[in-house]
Amino acid sequence: MFLKRAAAFLGLAVAVAAKSSTGDSVLVVLEPSLDRANYSTFFQGLTNKGYDLTFRSPKEASPTIIEDDVAQFSHVVIFAPDSKNLGQDITPQSLVSLLSKGTNLLLALSPKRQTIVNSLAAEFSLILPPPGTPLISHFPERDTPATVVPVSPSSLHPALSANLPPVWFSGVPFAYSPNPLLVPLLNAPAESFAADTTSDAGADAVFESSDKGGEGLWAGSQLSLVAGYQTTSGARATFVGGVELFSDEFAQKEVAIGKKSGNAQFVSDVAAWTFQESLVLRIDEVKHHRVNETEPGETYTINNNVVFTIHVSKFNPTKGAWEPYSGIQDMQLEFTMLDPHIRTALPPVPGSPGEYSVTFRAPDRHGVFKFVVDYKRNGWSHLQSTTVVPIVPPRHDEYPRFLSAAWPYYIGAISTSIGFVLFSALWLAGDDRDAKKKSTKTE
Repeated sequence: MFLKRAAAFLGLAVAVAAKSSTGDSVLVVLEPSLDRANYSTFFQGLTNKGYDLTFRSPKEASPTIIEDDVAQFSHVVIFAPDSKNLGQDITPQSLVSLLSKGTNLLLALSPKRQTIVNSLAAEFSLILPPPGTPLISHFPERDTPATVVPVSPSSLHPALSANLPPVWFSGVPFAYSPNPLLVPLLNAPAESFAADTTSDAGADAVFESSDKGGEGLWAGSQLSLVAGYQTTSGARATFVGGVELFSDEFAQKEVAIGKKSGNAQFVSDVAAWTFQESLVLRIDEVKHHRVNETEPGETYTINNNVVFTIHVSKFNPTKGAWEPYSGIQDMQLEFTMLDPHIRTALPPVPGSPGEYSVTFRAPDRHGVFKFVVDYKRNGWSHLQSTTVVPIVPPRHDEYPRFLSAAWPYYIGAISTSIGFVLFSALWLAGDDRDAKKKSTKTE
């Protein structure tokens, strides 16, 4: 009995410690028509992780999301698919401002009408179909409406748990504009399409959907249902095509006889990525110095052998702490002056967790250079570091006494000098007896 209680207490302690790397305060803007009890699995999961949830309706004036130009919450969740307008403090501009202040956003789109969240999606390179155009799929055969679709998440996405069962989805799909900051989390099934009718009219329904879509047929796995967006500063926003994805009904609904859906774990993974629990990296320290030295040089001389070292940590949500991370195998270092003069791999150092180091020779060119690390991988936090160092020519007493490449000039100068000395000596020491004889005869 004691062991069971101790295990339960330890599990609770671990759960409480598992918070975001950016904070634990969450504002949930919940539509009054949505019963909070119908989303208890999702909200209780956040509470068990240690998040402090505050609820308000879209029309309420408090608590505000920004006060005195300071974000009041670390994360904001907006589940208001039926509200065309939200509070005065919740506008597309204020939501974008929240991201610039480091607040993360989890936003549910409306499949029925044009809302503030739907309008905001276009600013994040998401293209929505016309209102009232939900996702439809008649495959596989099932006893649910055509707008309630089972979707299999990718088993290779680093933000999602492995081997997730299919999840139930009901809502609006959207397409992508080319943008490297987008993070696809859940794509539509290949046999699905978006239409304003749920009738099974075969090819006629697909043809009508293509005509009414405005930009052609909205269909196939190129459509997205859940997509994230990570700003260059690290803040994250996630757009979900339908709030029903988070409901208890979908979490408990079976996808096969005796097999529950993966909705509960999937939405937990989505929230973990959005709230910067998972795939979060940071640079702890950057060092550089000459070979066989430890102190960083204020300047470096051309052709110096330089050691560059960087320390990287990854946030562990289970412990709520940063830990050294050596799992990056493709990081690079650039040594630039306007353009990269050197681009080299920056591998992890065996036996030194979180440390990446490389030794290289400075280019044979003086000027103001920069050590640049710019590691960007889809879904992961961006690692960016820039360190400025000057590269100078050698001092007058640092050049070698003789240059091997100049030996032809040395030989030419020496031979010319020797020839001049010999010629001068012979000229000055020449015999003048004939001149003396001529002068004697004349006398």
